[in-house]
Amino acid sequence: MDLSLSVIIPAYNEEARLGNTLRTTFAYLNDYVPISEVIVVDDGSTDRTIAVAEESFADAGKIQPRVIAVQPNRGKGYAVQQGLLAARAPVALFSDADLSTPITELPKLTAPIRSGEYDVVFGSRALDRRLIGTRQPWRREQGGKAVNLLVRARTGLPFWDTQCGFKAFRMAVFRPLVEAARIERFGFDIELLYLAHRAGLRMLERPVRWNHYDGSKLDPMRDGWRMLTEVQEIRRHARTKSYDDAIAQARTLLALDTNRQPFATRDDGTPVKSDVPPELAHPAARI
Repeated sequence: MDLSLSVIIPAYNEEARLGNTLRTTFAYLNDYVPISEVIVVDDGSTDRTIAVAEESFADAGKIQPRVIAVQPNRGKGYAVQQGLLAARAPVALFSDADLSTPITELPKLTAPIRSGEYDVVFGSRALDRRLIGTRQPWRREQGGKAVNLLVRARTGLPFWDTQCGFKAFRMAVFRPLVEAARIERFGFDIELLYLAHRAGLRMLERPVRWNHYDGSKLDPMRDGWRMLTEVQEIRRHARTKSYDDAIAQARTLLALDTNRQPFATRDDGTPVKSDVPPELAHPAARI
């Protein structure tokens, strides 16, 4: 049976928490999206990340798991790109390895894609801050806000949170843009959203639950500066038309009526308009 969802988890030296992340993810997917795959992309880890991932596969149940090993370390952006390019399902989602956005928020992103309404849906911490449980340290939170304002000014993107590590894509139209991506580190989210925006894909920024966990690889000052440098690189690629062929291809795919149709069936073959599970099925329970 064809897969319905690919979940990509980029990981770098995540032996301490990856096992729990994968078991939690497998349990949820087995209940709600059993015909799916989980792709762990190890970004040149120097610890037991790969071994921990493979040991956790014993709990995969119906889910098809695999590891992609990148050597040497290239950056989170490169890892996500490799995972998306390897995805075999029509909808692909990437999640941070710490599950800072709980995997139970998945339907908020995948349902609008599966219903045929959107091509890119991404989690946001900025649209409803009441959904944030454990907040980031003040310095880091303010740094993130400042970077996002600069990103909006330099790219023209109308979104309030480009960096939340929880994003979903309709791969039929998004794949050419993934192939064209050049940013390998923390600015990759900005590039992907910029390309989707330029291509005219239907995009939705959606509030999700989120918690800060210690152990993040991102340093607010160092990586914030790098991110802005990468925004300049994105602008340079745009000026030199490096993205133009991929954007044109995505626009062509988007224009095809067959690619705008909703996914017609559940994994068991029954008709469905979205994959929202029972606890989110009533409109009053959704965000």
